Amino acid sequence: MKGAGVEAAPDTAEAQSPETYIGYDRAEHFVSPGGAIRDRRHRYVAGTPRLDEWGLAGDWTIGNEHAALDGKDGRIVYRFHARDLHLVLGPGAAGTPVRFVLTIDGAPPGSSRGMDVDADGRGVVASQKLYQLIRQNGPIADHTFEIRFLDPGVQAYAFTFG
Repeated sequence: MKGAGVEAAPDTAEAQSPETYIGYDRAEHFVSPGGAIRDRRHRYVAGTPRLDEWGLAGDWTIGNEHAALDGKDGRIVYRFHARDLHLVLGPGAAGTPVRFVLTIDGAPPGSSRGMDVDADGRGVVASQKLYQLIRQNGPIADHTFEIRFLDPGVQAYAFTFG
């Protein structure tokens, strides 16, 4: 039986964006002005990512394996080319859930939502796992993904695509 919608197999033939790590040990294509400031709180501006580039906005601490949001209203922006976008996320050290809202090309995902988000782009990081955020149902093209965290404490590790 072949899965459909959020249960469909990855589209590896169309996925052109590479796995991308957020911690400084393996991070590539980070475009926030001034680059990554290691192991201390810094206020970032997302910049304007080109294909396969990403940036942070808000108060973040970038560690060797992940970035942790130090205040509310932090964002991650990524320009990608793939059907599916996943992001490994975890709540803060206290385990407090973190609410988020995401957009694709500035609009809610609607029917292109992944299973961990609703059609309006809303979701909650309640445990450390791989979150399926985008599952496009139309033609695969370059898109700009943005996720905004409404609460502090989220830990962001890596993007994967399918």
